[in-house]
Amino acid sequence: MRFAVPVLCGVVGFAVLMALGLWQVQRLAWKEGILSEITARIEAAPQAIPASPDPQQDRYLPVQARGVIKDEALRVLVSQKQVGAGYRIISPFETEGRRVMLDRGIVPVDQAAPVGHAGPVTVVGNLHWPEETDGFTPEPDLDRNIWFAREVGAMARALDTEPVLIVLREQGFDDGPVMPLPVGAEGIPNDHLGYAITWFSLALAWAGMTGFFVWRMRRPKTEG
Repeated sequence: MRFAVPVLCGVVGFAVLMALGLWQVQRLAWKEGILSEITARIEAAPQAIPASPDPQQDRYLPVQARGVIKDEALRVLVSQKQVGAGYRIISPFETEGRRVMLDRGIVPVDQAAPVGHAGPVTVVGNLHWPEETDGFTPEPDLDRNIWFAREVGAMARALDTEPVLIVLREQGFDDGPVMPLPVGAEGIPNDHLGYAITWFSLALAWAGMTGFFVWRMRRPKTEG
């Protein structure tokens, strides 16, 4: 009977940790399905900008429009892996009587913000309402024209546009040093595999510790 409690604790703990690991495996499959759907949506054929885009229903919607990129530009500080820091360039885009925003792409930090285009251009991109702010995000430095997140509402007020952001996907015109930085599903967190491995590892460790503890309990009696 003296082994019943440690064995029971070991079995229950192992079962709980294994269940948590299996739950994360299920979450992984669920998340991969969502990411596949998002990727398919991002890469779908473009359509006209909806009259009243919805931040939830129209997120990632592929759009195509023809209009004029204006000279104003906001700079959003970003960092790319293996590349370093740069600025996203956000400019007003006037199309068919509307004024929306265009995320033209990224330029190096030592590059001045480019001007717009005198003539009309055709843009293909995706509507996006990024969620890049939290309690630690600094306020924009308006004097130096440096933003630290793409806050669609605030940027729209600053540029006097609709709160609609097109992230350029295809650059069919000369935009100087600006390189498009399209929307992609790879930026969406998916850590469930790591969590599953952690829980399964803890389950194995728990089982090993339980076995060692029971062995230590039996050892004096065996040696006697």
